[in-house]
Amino acid sequence: MESQARGGTRWKRFAVVMVPSIAATAAIGIAVSQGALAASFSVSGQEFKVSTAKLVNTDGFVQYGGLVETPKGPEPVAVSAFNSATITELCQSVVIPTPIGDVSVKLNAGGDPKKPVKAKNLFIDLNQLKTDAVFTNIDIGVSVDKTTKGPKPTGNTVPGSFAQQADRATLTDIQQTAWATSAGTFELNGLNMSLHKGKKECF
Repeated sequence: MESQARGGTRWKRFAVVMVPSIAATAAIGIAVSQGALAASFSVSGQEFKVSTAKLVNTDGFVQYGGLVETPKGPEPVAVSAFNSATITELCQSVVIPTPIGDVSVKLNAGGDPKKPVKAKNLFIDLNQLKTDAVFTNIDIGVSVDKTTKGPKPTGNTVPGSFAQQADRATLTDIQQTAWATSAGTFELNGLNMSLHKGKKECF
């Protein structure tokens, strides 16, 4: 009983510390959901998981290799970039180690197909991807410096490296592990953010 009481006290103290930052994050999330802010998600160089039921791009996609800075040094990533994207059933999760054990932060949005998540100039730095994909007018083996169909590659690319691009891209049943996500605008319709003890990830 005593150990349970101590555990409860620690969790309450942790919650007291976390509430202000969660409230601030929620306020930012609301502004992003209303299209008021550009969005950038990274977790102190930590990987996080993202899943979606469907991502539809109709005006340009590009993918190329790059590097991302982490606490352990540069890590290779595949950068997927979309001029715009409509996303349904978005889930993003990260597990954070704490003195009281793992704590999971989970974000869900776009659960209503009539109100999907919408993004412009979307960049995802990932190191694992599982999906079913359909590309229209795809070019494979283009130099990253010569891509024309997606957003302009960012500064973490290797000049002259391999890239592929397409006019359109439709991805379904996506499961990916990413280092960072950024977008010019991110409309998170139906945003729901939750905090859980232990591991509660998107997949």
